[in-house]
Amino acid sequence: MDERLQRVAEAQPEFAQHIGATLIEATPERVIFDMPVTEVLANRNGVLHGGAIMGLADNAGGTATFLNLPEGRSTTTLESKTNFMRPIRIGDVARATSEALHIGKTIQIWQTTITRGDGKVAAVVTQTQMVLDWRG
Repeated sequence: MDERLQRVAEAQPEFAQHIGATLIEATPERVIFDMPVTEVLANRNGVLHGGAIMGLADNAGGTATFLNLPEGRSTTTLESKTNFMRPIRIGDVARATSEALHIGKTIQIWQTTITRGDGKVAAVVTQTQMVLDWRG
């Protein structure tokens, strides 16, 4: 990967640091993050909170989108759908693998598979990212 893309991938927002998401791999086709499941991220049942899963997936899909944007463009999530299949217990590690379903000029669609440490799928998140000119 070229230096510019590497800088984009490594420039994670504070949110990613807050939830403990660590970038493992980043290419324009696939992004992988790991996130330890801690009590802070757990729900009342002692498993990873659904919102934490969705946050991890959104960060991974957003990072993947940024790797496919022309310079000067930005992105925002338009839609996100999550299917939860299995719990991830405290002490385990959630792995988010985002892969492109569509990379267009105005939208990108990413599917993020969240797996547990044993490799079993815990959730699948499909998100649509809008490509935009950011005037912030």
